[in-house]
Amino acid sequence: MFNFLHHFHPQAVLISVGPINIYWYGIFIVFGILAAMTVTFYLARKYQLKNERIFDLIFWLIIIGLIGARIYDVLLQLPYYLDYPNQIWKVWEGGLSIHGGIIAGLIFITFFAKRHKLSFWQLTAVLAPGLAFGQAIGRWGNYFNQELFGQPTTGRWGIPIDIINRPAEYINSAYFHPTFLYESLGCLAIGIFLLILNKQATNREKINKQFFIWTTALYMILYSILRLALEFIKINPTPIWLGLRWPQIISLITIIIFVPILFLKKHADQK
Repeated sequence: MFNFLHHFHPQAVLISVGPINIYWYGIFIVFGILAAMTVTFYLARKYQLKNERIFDLIFWLIIIGLIGARIYDVLLQLPYYLDYPNQIWKVWEGGLSIHGGIIAGLIFITFFAKRHKLSFWQLTAVLAPGLAFGQAIGRWGNYFNQELFGQPTTGRWGIPIDIINRPAEYINSAYFHPTFLYESLGCLAIGIFLLILNKQATNREKINKQFFIWTTALYMILYSILRLALEFIKINPTPIWLGLRWPQIISLITIIIFVPILFLKKHADQK
């Protein structure tokens, strides 16, 4: 189905106009944000949340999420950025960590919910499906940047990586696992699943807080499982601790935190 990726050599720049370059990475980030906004506004109407309040939330989440995603990535690769500090600002070339964006976003939503007397769990539940769809689209930016790919593969779905972008130990390998595609499809499945849950929920006469908690927890757990699995075949540099890549550690911590929340939800329903 994706054999065309095997023969297509992606380029980071979509178009150049004089000294100005328009990057595919930025294009996919923008389309990902628009998709997330569309789904979020759709669900917000279902739950009778004010559009202007959700717009304010999304506006600040975009800014704070991008800042958090960049800071997180810089900290993970601090030695490199200390040697090349001018690279810190070049976000259009990649280097946005979804974990950093999620952490920054959750912190902001906590304060936003308290300030406007809204439910934290309802806001996160409304945002989660759209976030999954946004990730599914945004990951294609990694493909055009030729970054965050997996180990070498002889499969027909393998993607070509230019020599300059290959790790030294894989310099003689031409095709690599398209982990961006695996994650994109996984996030798409998560988004559809969460939308189905919300569709079923809006058909009920009353939706309780536990449903919103459950929806948020499901997103956090499912995405963490997906990321945990994919990191086993990724080869990009990242800190290693106890034999695990740093994103795997964060994913495990997330799973440990949110699985009990699912249990509490189930227990509450049985009372």
